[in-house]
Amino acid sequence: MTPPLHGESIAGLLELMRTGAASSKDVVSACLARVESVEPRIRAFLSLRAEEALREAEAVDTARARGAAPGLLAGVPIALKDIIGTRGWETTCGSRILRNYVPVYDATATERLRRAGAVIIGKTNMDEFAMGSSTEHSAFQVTRNPWDTDRVPGGSSGGSAAAVAAREVPGALGTDTGGSVRQPAAFTGVVGLKPTYGRVSRYGLVAFASSLDQIGPLARTVADCARLLQVVAGHDPSDMTSSHREVPDYLAALARGVRGLRVGVPVEYFPEGLDAEVAASMERCHRILEEAGAKLVEVSLPQTRHAIATYYIIATAEASSNLARFDGVRFGYRANGAESLRALYEETRGEGFGAEVRRRILLGTFVLSAGYYDAYYLKAQKVRALLRRDFENVWDQCDLLAVPTTPGPAFRLGEKTDDPLAMYLSDIFTVTANLAGIPAISVPGGFTRGGLPLGCQLLGKFFEESTLFAAGRVIEDALALKGPHPKLPI
Repeated sequence: MTPPLHGESIAGLLELMRTGAASSKDVVSACLARVESVEPRIRAFLSLRAEEALREAEAVDTARARGAAPGLLAGVPIALKDIIGTRGWETTCGSRILRNYVPVYDATATERLRRAGAVIIGKTNMDEFAMGSSTEHSAFQVTRNPWDTDRVPGGSSGGSAAAVAAREVPGALGTDTGGSVRQPAAFTGVVGLKPTYGRVSRYGLVAFASSLDQIGPLARTVADCARLLQVVAGHDPSDMTSSHREVPDYLAALARGVRGLRVGVPVEYFPEGLDAEVAASMERCHRILEEAGAKLVEVSLPQTRHAIATYYIIATAEASSNLARFDGVRFGYRANGAESLRALYEETRGEGFGAEVRRRILLGTFVLSAGYYDAYYLKAQKVRALLRRDFENVWDQCDLLAVPTTPGPAFRLGEKTDDPLAMYLSDIFTVTANLAGIPAISVPGGFTRGGLPLGCQLLGKFFEESTLFAAGRVIEDALALKGPHPKLPI
């Protein structure tokens, strides 16, 4: 039986449109119908642009009929996390303080998607300013995991991951500051990539922690994830931190396999007491890589134990600086009736920011304050350098690392909202990649006995996303988990 259009991968949709079996308008219409059907349960989207998307799809169909060369994503519906700037279209960052804020320019990633022919159909829910690991900290709604709607989809790109897993869109962009693409990808059974820092322009991305943030793709297959990165990667003169390195052909690299590669297994990522099902899933993934010709090597990253503390000092310090601009004076929400300038600042930020954002601003301001800067922020930067050195040393022994993405499967809604430390620890296996700036991908690594997805995370050398795609493809093929999907209506 032919799968419905909304169930197709990006590659499948492009082939259907190439052969004339479906038009872009058919595809976009099918995805919008799917959104209408499942959104009351999932709540992945904050805004939709149905009419504009259908008009853009018709334009792609017309161009294709005239013989115009289609782009890499011509006519494919894509969703964007609501922290990525979109010209003339609200970008809220999941926060009251930016409600009704409409950028006057596109982020570079948005512009590149449009140039490749993608049809952007909506903006997805997120933890406020990307601060959270469950998408429960949005100012507007809670997103649910399509595999079990009593559980979280992960965060902060939970809306993008849930939209892909629920087959509302075949691909989406999220952002990853400490695991915010990979952790929700693992919780929802999709593929999510954090590229090397500088591989994708951050121009037009509302900053949370500038030295850690990266835009990353989410899709149902490794190949689709590679295609999305192919489109958005590359130097951007508008972002001085973007790399000048040439972008390789990621799609061609998919078939490389792993024969001859050395796969590192760091002992610090397999502590005593690790969830038994996570450990079993990783053992299976290691065996798959070994049977495909890779050699497993036990390695050590001794500074890993300091990663969470280091991350939350640096991330909150940068957040307190970046979010200082939202003061009710220049743009965004402004409190009514303030009797002085100081009261205006206090009331605007008190009413505009949620509890988690205020907590992190306070933490960041504290670690940057006089008398504590050396004790916390400066020390954290020194530990970050040691963490990077750990990775530099380990690349002498192996070509990539294969570790769990998360300590366990998706947790229940509300389970960790009153315990911020427990919530922070759900990122324990992902934050090191952001601190070091290296690329990392989460691919589906199996399921728990209760049917919840688990992720396998692969970490690589700087700008070696191609190696991660090739290894991820091996695991994907062996487990036959291409596009696993939850049993939702239609």
